[in-house]
Amino acid sequence: MTLTASSPSVTENDAAVQVRGVVDVDVRGPRISRHVYGHFAEHLGRCIYGGFYVGADSPIPNEGGIRLDVVAALRALDIPNLRWPGGCFADEYHWTDGVGPVETRPTMVNSHWGDVVEDNSFGTHEFMALCELLGAAPYISANVGSGTVREASEWIEYLTRADDSPMARLRRENGQDEPWSVPFWGLGNEPWGCGGRFSPDAYGQLAKTFGTYTRRHNGNEVYRIAAGASSDDYVWTDVLMRTLGFALGAGHPEGNDAQKPFEAISFHHYTVPGPWAAKGSATEFSLDEYHRTLREATRIESILAGHAAIMDAYDPGRTVGLVLDEWGTWFDVEPGTDPGFLFQQNTMRDAVVAGVHFDAFHRHADRLAMANIAQTVNVLQAMILTDGDALVLTPTYHVFEMNKGHQDADSLAIAFGAALPTVDVDGTEVATVSASASRRDDAILISATNADTARSVELELDLRGAVVGPPTARILTADALGAHNTPAEPATVAPRPFDGAALIDGRLRVTLPPYSFVTVGMPVLP
Repeated sequence: MTLTASSPSVTENDAAVQVRGVVDVDVRGPRISRHVYGHFAEHLGRCIYGGFYVGADSPIPNEGGIRLDVVAALRALDIPNLRWPGGCFADEYHWTDGVGPVETRPTMVNSHWGDVVEDNSFGTHEFMALCELLGAAPYISANVGSGTVREASEWIEYLTRADDSPMARLRRENGQDEPWSVPFWGLGNEPWGCGGRFSPDAYGQLAKTFGTYTRRHNGNEVYRIAAGASSDDYVWTDVLMRTLGFALGAGHPEGNDAQKPFEAISFHHYTVPGPWAAKGSATEFSLDEYHRTLREATRIESILAGHAAIMDAYDPGRTVGLVLDEWGTWFDVEPGTDPGFLFQQNTMRDAVVAGVHFDAFHRHADRLAMANIAQTVNVLQAMILTDGDALVLTPTYHVFEMNKGHQDADSLAIAFGAALPTVDVDGTEVATVSASASRRDDAILISATNADTARSVELELDLRGAVVGPPTARILTADALGAHNTPAEPATVAPRPFDGAALIDGRLRVTLPPYSFVTVGMPVLP
């Protein structure tokens, strides 16, 4: 397998576009949960094996088989959480197969992803060790599709109970004396599809049962996430809220106490520019394909708003979180790779998609509790690509790193004075500028994306309500939209200091070149 390089051409630069807005720095909005910068690792292709995990006997530096270069790269992102073991794999995974001595663990067939034999050498203990190395909160998806309530209930007992219970004893026999903390627990995955092909009401009844038996052992405050809709299937969200016990305008009849069997509802949305059977190349794409990708990426705004509106009707107190635990680009696999492994390269186009998504996440911080990019290593819109002992940081990785200052900061609204510039995509006007802002007590961070391929943007933001210091800016861009990183050229797309930002009389002026992502940090002065 080789990580290749190529670059599609784009149009020449035209005159810059003026975009003006206002930021009230003293008006803090909802806090942006660090968990919207979450990640996802499934037993799929080379995400786990060869990505996160190489085995203790590998010459690649590792700790207990876990790749230390991958750990270091993700720690630099302040990775907040990691979802595992799937995905579709979760609903055929039986956790007891992945504990105990590795040499005695049974094998299984990974029927969803490549029809390969899984040896279960990476299981519960290995995952928890990975999370500890990363400093990330574990998010475990229980098997609802082919598993049992008892199986899921015993798994969380195994993980989190401290006394002499049957599962706690088994965990100690397998080498882990103290219980772990597991803050996030998924009640299945995509139950409308690979997770069992349930109707929303049938799944809702099952989720209530699984949620009820997801016990809080030893004070482990688990946040249970009911599996929700695909993209804009608002009917699923509506039926699920009713089935789970909510009434329009009345909230949950059991109130806001621990009697509820869940704390959040999820949904999945992928950016797919073409028909499913021909999604297009990750690196070789036309200008039309790029624009269709942008159109699909910007849909996340309306989809978040649609699910939030339905949830608000049933849960006006917003006691239930919304979780987007799978998102990202999905293109055709790289030529010569296994179609079931979903390996794709990652270009400047992917960075634009990530920037647009994070701005939407920040604007919906009042309801969006978590989001998980699919997937962290070697699969779909990955942070990291590995090839033997080589490791490549993708353009998407750099967007996460440049944006990490938004984690747990208070959102700031940006009021634009006029409609944003757009491009016509098959009759739909799609905005080509996206931006968001946040504040900590002593600093603000502004992120901006110019998705236009031809025109620079002169962005001017009137910063009101506080005195700020001089800006420090960074830029991520390249000489072509298809530019990407390889082991031979690992820094083709990488952030660099940017002198295109200035503060003049309380107004921030930033020049955004075509297809660029820019962050600007400024101190808030006393």
